Formats: sequence, structure tokens, C-alpha cells
Amino acid sequence: MGWAETARTAIAALNARRLRSLLTMLGILIGIAAVMLTVGLGQGASAQITAQINSLGSNMIIVTPSQTTSSGGFRGGGGSASTLTTQDATMLANTAVAPDVAAVAPTSSTSGSLQSSDSTWTSTVVGTVPDWQQVRARTLASGRFFTDAEVESSAAVAVIGADTASELFSSGSPLGQNVSVNGESFTVIGVLDSAGSSLSSNEDDTVVVPLSTFASRLSTSSTANSVSSIYLEATDADSLSAAYQEVETALLASHQVTSSDADFTVSTQASLVETATSITGVLTLLLGGVAAISLLVGGIGVMNIMLVSVSERVREIGLRKALGATPGVIRRQFLVEAGILGTLGGVVGIALGFIGAAILTPILGMTVLISIPATLLALVVSLAIGIVAGVYPASRAAKLAPIDALRSE
Repeated sequence: MGWAETARTAIAALNARRLRSLLTMLGILIGIAAVMLTVGLGQGASAQITAQINSLGSNMIIVTPSQTTSSGGFRGGGGSASTLTTQDATMLANTAVAPDVAAVAPTSSTSGSLQSSDSTWTSTVVGTVPDWQQVRARTLASGRFFTDAEVESSAAVAVIGADTASELFSSGSPLGQNVSVNGESFTVIGVLDSAGSSLSSNEDDTVVVPLSTFASRLSTSSTANSVSSIYLEATDADSLSAAYQEVETALLASHQVTSSDADFTVSTQASLVETATSITGVLTLLLGGVAAISLLVGGIGVMNIMLVSVSERVREIGLRKALGATPGVIRRQFLVEAGILGTLGGVVGIALGFIGAAILTPILGMTVLISIPATLLALVVSLAIGIVAGVYPASRAAKLAPIDALRSE
């Protein structure tokens, strides 16, 4: 009996027990789809986080306060102290200190209650300098950004995000309109282009004001020149590492601390992406491992069904052996049946994975990225599971003695 005849016979045998075959494939197809979707969710989350980090700006370095120790010996969380100042930003902007830094933007932020003639809203208020626009790679949809002169004079001007503009000024242009921020009146001079969401906030829901104006009118800090973070832009991607070293060295010397007890943290886009990718990779591996268990269960199901099939078809096996079928032919037929179950389960599971990704993407608001290598591997695994699960039943069928098989009831 050739392979074509073996495949035809195997398909006929599976078709004769259609419901049992479908239930057997169910475990495999659910396992394949689960693995595809968990890997896709992990890759989608990683891509989304990377895009959010990159949306913060290009070739960017971020300096934030680190944890501090009080006089009582209690350690505060990272970012809890005001260890960064405008003097630090001025120092880092000096090309003699950090020649590979192209722009520096110290920032302070708070939550602000906003009110316009049309509506009220709550948004994030950021105090910074004109270089913020360059460092954060933000463009304007209309109007202009504030100038160095307006920072020097503590002008009451503001640039607002796209979402903030739509919430506060539902009708007409916001340019030239007044908006109250925590009771202080500001004139809107510009509207930022949409930038989406970053790691922890909506970049389109913000109010940007001069840093000096923020310090004098909106800041709750007891230190007038303190800032919550300093954003820096390296001259290009190749100089990012050098700029990082220059910034860290300059701040360590200025703060008179060592790297082991530094009161600040310096990070780059690359390090943020690496950390985020590492976290999502571990979660993807964990979830993928859990989903892979269902594949093992599916394989056990295939073996169980094939053993039942051998038990039910003892007389058939005996008759075929009596007519001259060799043990190898009998073994091959049962292996082909198991392989067909595994392959069909894999193909249907892959189709279900693609359908699930298309359904989950709009529901979760995140692209579920189906990996082609992972999909092909899943198909190979499903075929291997079917064949491996059929080895023992096939061997058992091949070892049946013809006379014993024909005598069985």
C-alpha cells in the first residue's frame, strides 16, 4: 500500500468518526490559537511601549530625581525629592561641560484645573523653556511657542495640547483666548500637534507655560528653582552614549556625590526601550508557556483517541494483516491518521488566531502582532504533536497478532 492509499484510508477512517475527530482537534487548535494570541499580545505591547517611548523625542536623555534619605534614616521613593534645579540645566547646556548635548529643557509639572469661556477641564500643566519643543520633537498645529524673552519676563502665555484645545474651546479658535489655570489667567498662543500617549500620560492633554511663570504662579514647591526633570537631546544618535556620560559626570561633580549614592537618575530612550522589552518579553514567555500547556493536553487527547481507535478496530487490523498487510503498513496508517488530526488542528488553530487578533485589536485598542515565524513553528509543533501522540497507538496496532485480532469480539 502506497502513501496515497494510506492517506485515503486514514481520511476515510477519520471521516467515519467525524465528531470524535473534531473533538480531538479541538484541544490542539485551542492551544495553537492561544499561543499565537499570547505571543501576539506580548509583541504588540512591546511595539506600543517602544512607540510611546520614541514619541517622547529623538536621541533623548532624561534626568529625574532619585531616592533620598532623610535625617531620620527613611528612604524616599525615586522622584520624591527636588534634587534637580535650573542651575543644573544651565550647567548641562554649557557646551564646555557637555559638548554632545544639543538642547536642554528643564521641566516642572502639576495637575491644573482649567477654565475657559466655554468649559472646564483638568489637565497636566508643564513649566519649561523654548528648547522643550525641540527636545520633545513637538510641532505646532497653529500659533507659536513662547520665546526666551517671555520666559525672562514670566509672561502669562500658554501652549495647549490638541485634546485640551478641543475640550476647552469647542467652538472657534483657541488662539488669543484666555484660560484660567488653577485660578491664574493665561493667554493661549499656540496649539500642539497631536502626539498620542506616552508611558504615563496623554501627550495631547497638556498645558505648557514658561518655567518662570510656572515657578511664580503655579508651583507648590518650597524651592523656587527646583525642577521635576531635565530633558536633553544629544546632537545625534551616535553621540547619545557620550552625551549620557557627560551628563552623569557633570551632575555627580555638581552634586558632590558618587554613582552609588547619586540623588538623580539618568536614562536614555535605549535603556527605557530595553527595560520595557525585557518586562514584556518575560510576560510573553510566561503567558506563552501557560498557553502551551493546552497543546500538551491536546496531544494527550490525540493519543487517547488513537488508543480507543485501535481498540475498536482490532478486527479490521487482524483482517488487513491476514490479507498481507505488514506491521509497517499498519503502523503507517495510524501515524498518518494522528498526523492529519494534528495538522488540521494546527491549520484551524492558526485561522482562529488570526480571527482572534482581528477581533481583539479594536477591543483592546492595541495591535495584536501575529508573528509569522511563531505561526509556522506552531504549525510544525501541531504536526509533531499529532505524530508523537500516535506513535504508541500505532506501535500497539502493528504488534497485534492476526489470529488474536480476528478472534476478538
